[in-house]
Amino acid sequence: MEETPLADRHAQAPEPVASRDAVNKGLWSLVKEALHGSEQDLTQLPLGRAIFLLAVPMVLEMCMESVFAVVDVAFVGRLGAEAVATVGLTEGILTIIYAAGMGLSIGATAMVARRIGEKDAERAGRTAVQAIGLGVIISTVLAVAGIIFARPMMEALGGSPWVLEHGVGYTRVMMGGVVSILLLFLINAIFRGAGDAAIAMRVLMLANGLNIVLAPCLIFGWGPFPEMGVVGAAWATTLGRSAGVVYQLFRLVRSNGRLQIRREHVSLEPATMLAMLRLSSAGMVQALVTTSSWVVLVRIVSSFGSTALAGYTIAIR
Repeated sequence: MEETPLADRHAQAPEPVASRDAVNKGLWSLVKEALHGSEQDLTQLPLGRAIFLLAVPMVLEMCMESVFAVVDVAFVGRLGAEAVATVGLTEGILTIIYAAGMGLSIGATAMVARRIGEKDAERAGRTAVQAIGLGVIISTVLAVAGIIFARPMMEALGGSPWVLEHGVGYTRVMMGGVVSILLLFLINAIFRGAGDAAIAMRVLMLANGLNIVLAPCLIFGWGPFPEMGVVGAAWATTLGRSAGVVYQLFRLVRSNGRLQIRREHVSLEPATMLAMLRLSSAGMVQALVTTSSWVVLVRIVSSFGSTALAGYTIAIR
């Protein structure tokens, strides 16, 4: 067999630097498409590409959700251990709400994704309305109960006299904002089910941005804002989340994307709601098992005093 001349072999050799540049450009282009929101039909794309386009904004969305917790405790920490303990005890109560939100989100994502996959945009819009209606009903009941029983719940979790005198207001505001918490979970789940994960990411960015701006203003009374102490942190978080929900609803009504809700979609269908609850029930139980450990640990740590609970809260966040 004739050997290829050395010069020809060099000429035929690949250009590794150029290849790497091409790969990097391709990857960066894919990341930009994921962050902007892909307009392609994800069901027609190669599986790896479709997963990447969905995963990048979803990971960033989860990071934004975590930022809420970090921002609150960062500013509240300047008020002292009792204030941080208030946040920790309230978080113990809210984990039950988060479990409900995560569980319901499973059913909402699955049912909307099925309709989108069937190319049935009409039914997808109606399913989205049922998820939102279910979220409003459940969260309203939880919010009313939370506001009424805020003090007994804080007592049951071992709140100190300072927490019961000054911190219950924080708990009441946070529990009153349960509607925004559940809707934020559910509507973002709807967007993800429709393949619009980038919109869900931007919702959390907006909510977090407002929370970061409002938290120090309302806690410490900066500028024209009143000094509200630890209660101000609750208002900042609730207002930030509520703004995120308003933006979600705006995108659902005005969007030209994969999913749009129109006036004729707005009617409640109990059968669809029950199907969504059945689909979500296993996920809700699983989430409750996971989050219930937080409630138990908060109760144990609170028996050692507010300083210990504040340290635990900061470490966990």
